[in-house]
Amino acid sequence: MKPAKLSTAGGTIIKPRYRVYQDGNLVLGPGKAELLGLVAETGSISEAARRMDMSYNRAWLHIKMMNEGFSAPLVTSTRGGTTGGGAMLTAMGSKVLELWAALEREAQAATKKTRADLQKLLAKS
Repeated sequence: MKPAKLSTAGGTIIKPRYRVYQDGNLVLGPGKAELLGLVAETGSISEAARRMDMSYNRAWLHIKMMNEGFSAPLVTSTRGGTTGGGAMLTAMGSKVLELWAALEREAQAATKKTRADLQKLLAKS
């Protein structure tokens, strides 16, 4: 997966990024949250992986890690074939994604002043 590129056309961006570890394993972070969102949007692990420029296998391993790291699976899937496969977020997956978005919004709001103060100290681009 390629790292997310932020537009710096408007100057510098300072952005807090959280990660959730369970027994030393990364079970949720910005990339995994993006993957969950794309699975919800597309109904497909394969399509979500393509949109993130990662292999299906890597996406599946991320989903497996998330499913094992929470008290209930976040994604369910059915195999392809004549009826076609698919994937969807479970109720737990939808809740986790909702809470992740809230965490990011709250972090942005809580650090607004400090980020502004730090930004004032950066060299002009």
